[in-house]
Amino acid sequence: MTIPITYSLARQNPQTEIVFLTKPSLKKLFFNAPENFRLITLDSNDKHKGFYGLFRLFLELRQEKFDAVIDLHSVLRSHILSKLFWLSGVKTATIHKGRAEKERLTHKHDKHFKQLPTSFDRYLKTFHDAGIDFKPDFESIFVSGKGDLSLLQDFLPAKTEKWIGIAPFAKHQGKIYPLDKMEQVVKILAEEKIRIFLFGGGDAEQAILEEWANSYPNTICTIGKINMEKELHLMSHLDGMITMDSGNMHMASLVNCPVISIWGATHPFAGFYGWKQAKENAVQLDLSCRPCSVFGDKPCHRADYACLNQITPGAIVAQIKRRFLNH
Repeated sequence: MTIPITYSLARQNPQTEIVFLTKPSLKKLFFNAPENFRLITLDSNDKHKGFYGLFRLFLELRQEKFDAVIDLHSVLRSHILSKLFWLSGVKTATIHKGRAEKERLTHKHDKHFKQLPTSFDRYLKTFHDAGIDFKPDFESIFVSGKGDLSLLQDFLPAKTEKWIGIAPFAKHQGKIYPLDKMEQVVKILAEEKIRIFLFGGGDAEQAILEEWANSYPNTICTIGKINMEKELHLMSHLDGMITMDSGNMHMASLVNCPVISIWGATHPFAGFYGWKQAKENAVQLDLSCRPCSVFGDKPCHRADYACLNQITPGAIVAQIKRRFLNH
């Protein structure tokens, strides 16, 4: 979610170098970056482990002679780094994540049910707090708007029909539409003249999606066939995606692919909706218990996940047909 903001800043200010500190596992997300956008990775398992390792990292970063340090993470480690830079005379700004207001939004009783600032709003305000003013204009990781399908020519059929992506998984149970119901969505859509691409990761998810792909016509499981970068190239050419409140919603948003997202325990009001996604494309139920969790990791108060189980496959298919298939 930092990419639309930081890439906008970099592209609008080619004379300014943006140095982004992240974990090695996330480095693969930041591809096709502007020329003035550079990644540095944190070795938290060895060289930068613990306080002394963090201080070593500070000494390394100080050699960059930053004009400003922007903390978009707001955790103990980033707070310490920011404080060290502040003490050395560098301008700093730290994101206000709104943890208290998110907690009130998810209270079991007496919810403060309202739209909170989005993460994008909070990132932008943090830059503004440091005196860095700009308006994000990000459309896609691909400057031309679309990825290169020639990179997938050994995997993709020719596009002669609508292409729809489905990403049925998320990190926590409170964000996953029941898989038996999602399979029904796939089954119904497979009867249309469309091509379905299934997205996920890991052996367990691959086993499920391969079974679906083998059971229904014109359905392809992407796991194990293309890497994350090629997934983004493919997503940029899809007519639409169906996702949970998940990383795939944000990946599709990075390539300007319209997304129908399914929400259970979480809610767009917490501020984690996809970049420039249409609000009306969020499929969700109006239940008094929602949202009960910011990240979907808390047990269901009702123990039945009604927020997800009461959404019918038919309602999702109708939304897909209306939005993507012009039915």
